[in-house]
Amino acid sequence: MKQLLSFFSIFILSLSCVFAQNGIIRGSVTELPKNNPVPYATVVIQGTSIGATTDENGKYEIKNIKPGLYNLVVNYVGYGPDSREVEVTNARPAMINFSLVPSTEELNEVEVIANGFYKSDESPVSVQRIGVTEVKRAPGANRDISRVFRSLPGVASTASFRNDILIRGGAPNENRFYLDGIEIPNINHFATQGASGGPVGMLNVDFIKDVEFFSGAFPAGRGNALSSVMEFTQKDGRTDEHTTNIILGTSDVGITFEGPVSEKSSLIVSARQSYLKALFSVLGLPFLPTYNDFQLKYKYKFNQRNQLSIIGLGAIDQFALADSPGEPTDEDYEQNVYILNNTPEQEQWNYTVGAKYEHFRDNSTFTFVASRNMLNNKQYKYPENDTSQPKIYDYNSQEAENKLRLEGVSFTNSGFTFSYGVNYEYAMYTNKTNQTLYDYSSGQLETINFTSDLGLNKWGGFATVSKKIAQDKVTLSVGARLDANDYSESMKNLLDQFSPRFSASYQFTPRWSLNFNTGIYYQLPTYTTLGYKENDEFVNKENGLLYIRNKQLVGGLEYKIPEKNLRFTVEGFQKIYDQYPYSINNEISLANLGADFGVIGSEEVTSTSKGRSQGVEFMAQQKFFNGFYGILAYTYVRSEFTNANPNEYAPSSWDSQNIVSLTAGKKLGKNWEIGGRWLFAGGTPYTPYDVDASMDRQVWDAERRGIKDYSQVNTLRLDASHQLDLRVDKYYYFNKWSLNVYFDIQNAYGYSPKGEPILTTELNADGSPMVDPNDPSKYVPKYIETTNGIVQPSIGIIVEL
Repeated sequence: MKQLLSFFSIFILSLSCVFAQNGIIRGSVTELPKNNPVPYATVVIQGTSIGATTDENGKYEIKNIKPGLYNLVVNYVGYGPDSREVEVTNARPAMINFSLVPSTEELNEVEVIANGFYKSDESPVSVQRIGVTEVKRAPGANRDISRVFRSLPGVASTASFRNDILIRGGAPNENRFYLDGIEIPNINHFATQGASGGPVGMLNVDFIKDVEFFSGAFPAGRGNALSSVMEFTQKDGRTDEHTTNIILGTSDVGITFEGPVSEKSSLIVSARQSYLKALFSVLGLPFLPTYNDFQLKYKYKFNQRNQLSIIGLGAIDQFALADSPGEPTDEDYEQNVYILNNTPEQEQWNYTVGAKYEHFRDNSTFTFVASRNMLNNKQYKYPENDTSQPKIYDYNSQEAENKLRLEGVSFTNSGFTFSYGVNYEYAMYTNKTNQTLYDYSSGQLETINFTSDLGLNKWGGFATVSKKIAQDKVTLSVGARLDANDYSESMKNLLDQFSPRFSASYQFTPRWSLNFNTGIYYQLPTYTTLGYKENDEFVNKENGLLYIRNKQLVGGLEYKIPEKNLRFTVEGFQKIYDQYPYSINNEISLANLGADFGVIGSEEVTSTSKGRSQGVEFMAQQKFFNGFYGILAYTYVRSEFTNANPNEYAPSSWDSQNIVSLTAGKKLGKNWEIGGRWLFAGGTPYTPYDVDASMDRQVWDAERRGIKDYSQVNTLRLDASHQLDLRVDKYYYFNKWSLNVYFDIQNAYGYSPKGEPILTTELNADGSPMVDPNDPSKYVPKYIETTNGIVQPSIGIIVEL
């Protein structure tokens, strides 16, 4: 690593040529709902007199700009102002397109100021908009969008090698992701089936225009979510010229092409491949991951009123194991033995393809979406990793969803906004499993061997109406959605999943506002739960499995200083769960199983667990202004669920309690930028081991891991964790190309809090488990201490051509 750092230092110092300021910003301004061009709109760089006015076709261009980061602001009479951060280089013109929304507020000469803060009539609380430049420069994220969310209020950090997103005490499978309005099941490589996590994000940040992050007050058009909805808006491919981005990082290499296809169409496409397998092999690590991903967007504009977008996203992931744990004298030898004996190998691929057709009318817009996503997940394990022996774990599963959705938004002259839509989906799930597990209820080993083939029709609809009153000081929104499917009679009735919601916002001064939302939300249990079989029967169907229900209440106070891009918010929230899956085998709520990074919910359950999560959030946010940006977020949350006793609550596996994030960065002279982020998370609960059951030789030989004592569910708690992430960027702007060299480091001061200890066995000289001389039916137990924090440096080069 020292040699690598030295090479990059010499490389950076050798590049001293920076050319004159000839950066260009160009783009268009249109308006909703007609999508017509807006002539004579004013587009200026915030804090300067540099700008332009759109022509009759809504086009604008600003020339002779010094390369760097700016806020671009657009104003036009009768429409709300808008702003975007933009990175200007000499390599290519920056393309920034605006779509303005009608406003009844008058534009006067005193002050109508745009800022980067987002709030809609339907979602006045618990929503953030993140721009692409914020993602790219985020310290500790290494251009991984999943890691950027850790800076926001309500978001708990997880193990340093995971991207699981835990929102307001909810589980990682309670989040939903949309890419240009097309749902994608997961945004991470090595996806956890039945959840949403994974160690590495697979979205290419060079595609992203911005992200809308809802931690509550979910739009009625986005169902099946209990903790968050994330809307990723991709930029359109360039229509003026062809460009190339090349990125070389510590763990992977990627390339992105962008440009026009014809006079009416454009394309942006990328591919990325990791070389972690080779790197981990050299470092002597016991696991060897490899990932590849691909992404594209094709846009065709028939005319100003009609356009079609086609997107694609896919990944191929392989997780292999090393041939040996190393030498017995190695410091990590025993832990490596445990990992090799306990971890299955994995082969996985997934993809999403979809088309979105948009039609714009005088007072309404219509959107039709058709998509398909599929996941193929294969996991297997040989005893002692000896492929000549029969597998002790063999899991093959596929999930596929075919989706249709029609949405509309209508605006009336009296100021009402109506949104509405219907959706249909056909899902297919297959599973072939052969595995030996410990049955907690009987205390015996049980062999699971089943083949499942589930077809599922799902349908739903929604409607919302919003209106501003009292001279636009008060905004009200009321709506509802309905969902059902044909899995069982208990899920077929739309009214059983009636999901009303109500929002209100009162702006009692130009800077102060009170915001409120309440609603009931439903989420379908995972396919692994729906499709689980025993004796060739869907046992959870017979158990009367239901949608998970969640009642939410959120209220908050907001103060904004828009001329400085500054905002302060305080929000209180409460989430009440019922009909939550309860494990018959383990006799606990699935919310208390913890971060099982295998398959979630492939077991017999009932919908009898209840839960509650409540807390308060504070945020102070400085969007980019005068070269500085920052965000301070504090969350206090308590998350609890019932287990065998329906009236007794225990801390859930997501009960972090105190969460703090402090992020700040500064643009310096000579095109340097520095940033830092400090994270703090309270320790999460965990369940101790049943040592006696674990050390039974029959049990250990089958499970190769400790058996939990669920009579003491989540009675222990990890220590709090904290870390400092740092990032340094240096930019070089040449006449025809630009270069960004960055150094990103997670956990810079190397804090390593103790993790959950691993229960394993004492080993003989040959690495085999040691038999207890006092009880030949048992092995000798041993605990391995673990830590959750490691220093993770990353170095990268980004070339724009």
